[in-house]
Amino acid sequence: MLTKARIEEILKEAFRPTRLVVTDDSHKHAGHNPQAAFGGTHYSVEIISSEFTGRKLVDRHRMIYAVLAEGLQTHVHALAIKALAPDEAA
Repeated sequence: MLTKARIEEILKEAFRPTRLVVTDDSHKHAGHNPQAAFGGTHYSVEIISSEFTGRKLVDRHRMIYAVLAEGLQTHVHALAIKALAPDEAA
């Protein structure tokens, strides 16, 4: 199962971010997804990394999906991503 802690660990290792906030938003979706009441189904990620410098938004999202791919295939229903390069975060 892909937990908040595991997502943080994977993203830190892959992107060495200067800022990383992972939020489990599952409780907000329990009405339409009964499994969400238990957590671990809907996440938001805010990440700032130099790895995103010069890359298009779609490429940044693909990079994140690629490193989280295995876990996303099983239990996670949704992943909201805000991925910025350091100069965009200022």
